[in-house]
Amino acid sequence: MFVLPSTGQAMTVQEGTYYLMNKLKTICGESEATVITDWVMEKLTGSTKTERMQYKYATLASEEESQLKKYTKRLLQHEPVQYVLNESWFYGSKFYVDKNVLVPRPETEELVEWIITDATQRDGTLTLLDIGSGSGCIPVSLKSKLPTSAMWSCDSSPAALEVAKKNAAELGTSIHFLELDFLDPEQWKQLPSFDIIVSNPPYVPEKDKETMKPNVLEYEPPTALFVPDNDPLIFYKAIAQFGKTHLNSKGLIYTEIHEGLGKETMDLFSSEGYQPELKKDMQQKDRMIRSGLV
Repeated sequence: MFVLPSTGQAMTVQEGTYYLMNKLKTICGESEATVITDWVMEKLTGSTKTERMQYKYATLASEEESQLKKYTKRLLQHEPVQYVLNESWFYGSKFYVDKNVLVPRPETEELVEWIITDATQRDGTLTLLDIGSGSGCIPVSLKSKLPTSAMWSCDSSPAALEVAKKNAAELGTSIHFLELDFLDPEQWKQLPSFDIIVSNPPYVPEKDKETMKPNVLEYEPPTALFVPDNDPLIFYKAIAQFGKTHLNSKGLIYTEIHEGLGKETMDLFSSEGYQPELKKDMQQKDRMIRSGLV
């Protein structure tokens, strides 16, 4: 909300924009700083970039200026802008996010798109399971585009499930959420069988921490990211085993994968009796696999 310019020292919209952008340039490139600045200023003022240009000499309200400085302080500590603003866009919808869930990635949108494209060619009501709810971006997006489907989603984190439930409610989707440790086969008894199983499980080996950026390493939940170096495919093994008893006839499993473990993940599904298909993302990295039992 803007107020009329005054004779005091209040920061104008333009000054606020330059203030944040110049601060961000000390820790990231100009392009990234520009994107983050635009996102923050829109959240702060409720106005688009075009609208703000028309009122660039209007002053920020005192509470807006104070909030801008709080945001800036957190951003300069490499905290992801999505956590700072408690929002992230995914597949055309705005999701609430906080430190209890991963920030949704564009690559995961491609996985969702693959599933929707395939699912719309199938007849009847489909039953889907998402393993690892996180923010709920996968099950909510799928349910939004496949409204007649029965959507289930499980996660071992109660805090993550609260975020997912919040997003499902905000975006008007009905999803059956379940707290469940998927690595414990005994708990699979709580789940029915499914036409489609999807997962973006933890798949980053611990050793990769050495090359990761602080905004990921220091803020995103490690249990949603990392797997042991000596067993990096631990979740895919469980998913493949689960599918043998919980995948309906002609059912399919879709998984996001580590870009450097495409062959290994393909071999795993093949050895478990599946016919896997590897797909690259827009960056031409091995990113997702679709598997059906032979």
